[in-house]
Amino acid sequence: MTNKLLLEGLSDAVGFVGGALAGYWAGILLGWDIFAEGYGGTSIVAIVLVGLGGGLGLQGARRWRARKSGERES
Repeated sequence: MTNKLLLEGLSDAVGFVGGALAGYWAGILLGWDIFAEGYGGTSIVAIVLVGLGGGLGLQGARRWRARKSGERES
């Protein structure tokens, strides 16, 4: 039980952080700086991009875990 919870927590964290970093770097490549002074339009778009990346990374980690547990049962 403890190992399952540890795997769940670690995979969620890695998925979220990895996705958020991917969103951050995508914003940097597009010229949108999340840490720009003030809250301009491009800064807001960069913040949204990081949030979307984190959410997609988290969902990817959960799908990966579901697929791994499904493979073991069959």
